Amino acid sequence: MTVPRWKSRPDGSNWGDFGPDDQAGRLNLLTPEKVLQGVAEVIEGRSFCLSLPLNIPGRAVNPRRQPPRVTATERDGLPQINFPLDRIDRRSTDVMCDDQVHLCLQFSTQWDAFSHIGARFDADGDGVAEICYYNGYRAGEHIRGAVDYENEQAACEGPFGAHRLGIDSIATTCVQGRGVLIDLHEHFGRTRAVVDYETLAGIMESDGVTVEPGDMLLLRTGYSELLMEMADQPDPELLKHSCAVLDGTDPQMLRWITDTQIVAIAADNDAVERYPAPPRPGSSSLLPLHHHCLFKLGIPLGELWWLKDLAQWLRPRRRSRFLLTAPPLRLPGAVGSPATPVATV
Repeated sequence: MTVPRWKSRPDGSNWGDFGPDDQAGRLNLLTPEKVLQGVAEVIEGRSFCLSLPLNIPGRAVNPRRQPPRVTATERDGLPQINFPLDRIDRRSTDVMCDDQVHLCLQFSTQWDAFSHIGARFDADGDGVAEICYYNGYRAGEHIRGAVDYENEQAACEGPFGAHRLGIDSIATTCVQGRGVLIDLHEHFGRTRAVVDYETLAGIMESDGVTVEPGDMLLLRTGYSELLMEMADQPDPELLKHSCAVLDGTDPQMLRWITDTQIVAIAADNDAVERYPAPPRPGSSSLLPLHHHCLFKLGIPLGELWWLKDLAQWLRPRRRSRFLLTAPPLRLPGAVGSPATPVATV
């Protein structure tokens, strides 16, 4: 039997509940029964693309993340765009185009892997806090960086990246099942609103939305719609003061996420929650909902999804549920991934 790599787990976490070596977190609850529940929501066979164009949101939202750069591959030093294959075989009538891309994996519509957010935590119970990730995986051993920031020196040997908890561990679950949409934009428009649990519960009751164990929760705020109107020239100041965000500091909100046993959360904004969280007494997380979901519970977070078309189709039909298919790239070592989610109704 595999022994857990931790002696103490964070309060309110589910570390070890799915096994000591688990890397799928709450996605373990995407059972065949939950997939069938999603399939049962398909009545008309209509599908909606829930992804932004990969060049949105432009450069100004997060300067660390740059838009994709597409270039041609080369053959004999020549770009393979409109490349006539009779150059290599005179009998050929074929013409080839072949390209490649330099891509920031969390620039546009995306999933966060569990290795995206860790925390300092005393997993060994010896009074020394180490950098840990979901289910007790450790910085340096399982998630390797180019720099050891603890000692301000070059990191351990070997390739950097997520040797455990990479986005590929999410991809292999297929991320398919029943999605449930809550339309915050319908209630707040583009007004900046920090939504706590009581507010969210009131909206769900008003709209007849029910969330059950194993469901994937989607939140429409209108943020991505504002981004699309700005094209590739976003106004960071306007965005910062627009549209709803969840209050990650609300204990009731975090408790609700735990108790409902939802398996994933995705929003059309750039962080799901208010970021940074306002200062609180003592040491605290700047991203408390990320901390709760990615670090404690193994709930993947999606950001910058496109939800307008789906929401506008669902609301007049008084529906909120659909089949959601949203796997990330199966890219070993990555801590996030683009996604092209599809909702089918």
